[in-house]
Amino acid sequence: MSFADEVQERFAAQVSGIARLGVAFSGGVDSSVLLALAARALGPGHAVAILGVSPSLAAAERAAAHQVAATIGAPVVEVETHEMERPGYRANGPDRCFHCKDELFTVIDDRVVADQGLDAVAYGENADDARRPDRPGSRAAAAHRVLTPLADLGLAKADVRRLAHAFGLPSADKPAAPCLASRIPHFTEVDPAKLAQIERAEAGLRALGFGDLRVRHHGPVARIELPVEDLVRAVTDPLRERVRAAVVEAGFRYAAVDVAGVQSGAFTLPLVTARA
Repeated sequence: MSFADEVQERFAAQVSGIARLGVAFSGGVDSSVLLALAARALGPGHAVAILGVSPSLAAAERAAAHQVAATIGAPVVEVETHEMERPGYRANGPDRCFHCKDELFTVIDDRVVADQGLDAVAYGENADDARRPDRPGSRAAAAHRVLTPLADLGLAKADVRRLAHAFGLPSADKPAAPCLASRIPHFTEVDPAKLAQIERAEAGLRALGFGDLRVRHHGPVARIELPVEDLVRAVTDPLRERVRAAVVEAGFRYAAVDVAGVQSGAFTLPLVTARA
């Protein structure tokens, strides 16, 4: 039995008794694999992708999510979320993700579960995520009794990517794409203008051929995080000036390329580690 078949069998046993499952869906590799497992276990139309739409979701990510769900053959339900109306979210402390996920799961509970006839809701936390200290969104999931099948099956990120390749998912090699608000330093207020500025800058850089990247918002300064292998290319003419132009056209005054490369949890991890 292949690894994918073994996981599928274990997943099917895990969701036995569930006829229709909602999957909090972003189009990233974790939620894509979860949706694919659910669609295979429950049958066509019985796994529903639920996509939260707000200013923190880039338009390109929204479109990509629909493409992945179409590949899987699962219907997509879009819900508008209003985390920006929550003071705790706008304040942008280390618990910002809790307020975002709590808003999403509240909207799902109030508007989607009954309308779609869902027996349960799940999201794509993997076993690596479950061990990280910078995941306050998991508290919101627990409070809303959202299932975490990937973590419960002990699937680490590498396992999830292996499954994505086995299933032929277009998101198999997709870099992590945290929401746009994650680019704003903690305790600096989140607002739609900053999110739009970040989105424009990142879109401009992707148009130059950069894939995995972050544009961190430091007021007039755009701190650009790129994979280490892209650093020299980004600061070498003629691309150097085009990199600068991309962020200036987005509304920043200065462009700074961070030699540390792409840093997951750059703002949150130092704070939660210091408190531990």
